[in-house]
Amino acid sequence: MAPEAICAKCGGTGFVIVEGVNVSGAKPCDCRSTGRAGRLEGRAAIPPLYAKTSFDNFSVPGPENPIARRELTGVLLTIKNFVRDFKNDSRPGLLLIGEPGTGKTHLAVAALRQIVEKGYEGLFCDYQTLLNSIKAGYDPASGSSDKEAYRTALESEVLLLDDLGAHRVTDWVEDTVTSIITYRCNNRKALIATTNLPDADAGSAVIDKSAMGRPEYRTTLGDRIGARGRSRLFEMCTVVRMPLVEDYRLRKARTF
Repeated sequence: MAPEAICAKCGGTGFVIVEGVNVSGAKPCDCRSTGRAGRLEGRAAIPPLYAKTSFDNFSVPGPENPIARRELTGVLLTIKNFVRDFKNDSRPGLLLIGEPGTGKTHLAVAALRQIVEKGYEGLFCDYQTLLNSIKAGYDPASGSSDKEAYRTALESEVLLLDDLGAHRVTDWVEDTVTSIITYRCNNRKALIATTNLPDADAGSAVIDKSAMGRPEYRTTLGDRIGARGRSRLFEMCTVVRMPLVEDYRLRKARTF
C-alpha cells in the first residue's frame, strides 16, 4: 500500500498557523475533513450487498407499466426530499412499509449513504441481528462489544433498522424495541426503518380472504412491536407505503 500523502499546507499536523494583526494562532487544516464521508461510510456497517446502492441505480419500471412507474417515482421523490431536508427535528425519521421485494432496503440504504455524505454518523442494523446482540449483552460471558449494542442503538446519530418486526413476539422484544424507538423519538435522533409488516394507517391491507372466503387477519406492525412503539414510530417518521409492484430483485436483475 502506498504511503498516505502528507498535506503540504500543514505538514501532516492537521493545523495551520494564521497570522493576525496583533496575534497569531492555529486553526484546523482543510485536510482534516478530506475523506471524512468515506470514513463515516466505512463505520456505518452497510452490508457489501448494498455498498454501491444509490438513488441513481434504483430500478423504476419502464413505460410499459405506467402506474407502477408513476407510484415508484413518487416514492423516490419523497425519500429524496427527506434527505434534502435532513435533519428535520419535527420528523427526524423515515419508515418504509411494503411487501418483500419492493425495494425498501435499497432506498433506505441510499438515503443513509447520502445523509452520511452530509457529515452525519450513521449505522446500518439488521433488526433481528441487533436484538440478538442486545440479548447476548445480558450474558455475563459475552464480550464488551455485545454489551454496547443497546447503547449504540440508542445513541447512533442516524440508525437504520432493516426488517423491523421480523422477530417472534415476546415481552422482552416489545419492551426493548419500544424503549429504542421512544428514546430516539424523545431525543429527536434520526431513525430509518423498513418493514414487511402491514399497517392499516399506512394503507396496507391487514385482512386477506382465504380460499374458503373467510377473512384471515395478517400480523401487523403493531402486533410485532407493540402499540406504544408503533405510535412513537408514526409520530417521528415520514411514512412511505411502497406500491405493489413486481419483485424488485427480479426487475433489477433484468437491467444488467
